[in-house]
Amino acid sequence: MDEKTCPVTTTLGIIGGRWTLLILRDLFSGTRRFGELRKSLSGISPRTLSARLKFLEQEGIVERKVYAEVPPRVEYSLTARGRTLGRIIEGLKDWGREHSGAKE
Repeated sequence: MDEKTCPVTTTLGIIGGRWTLLILRDLFSGTRRFGELRKSLSGISPRTLSARLKFLEQEGIVERKVYAEVPPRVEYSLTARGRTLGRIIEGLKDWGREHSGAKE
């Protein structure tokens, strides 16, 4: 199986970027505004957060909703496709709980 047809490579191409899993983790808790995500993700730059959200939106994982208000309000939430990643997020949580502090 080459890299272009490998399902693991395809998945990691979407969710493997730095910060991406943490952004998804936060969005699984519900709709968030940019500032809420930024506060939750200590250390992420606004530019990086914006780029990751834009990429996830292009991939059909995240939906961006802009409200015609002053100042403008923008909210991010998972699409139906994005919610299918829940199994992966839950699997990572379970693995982390099971192996936290484990020495090999």
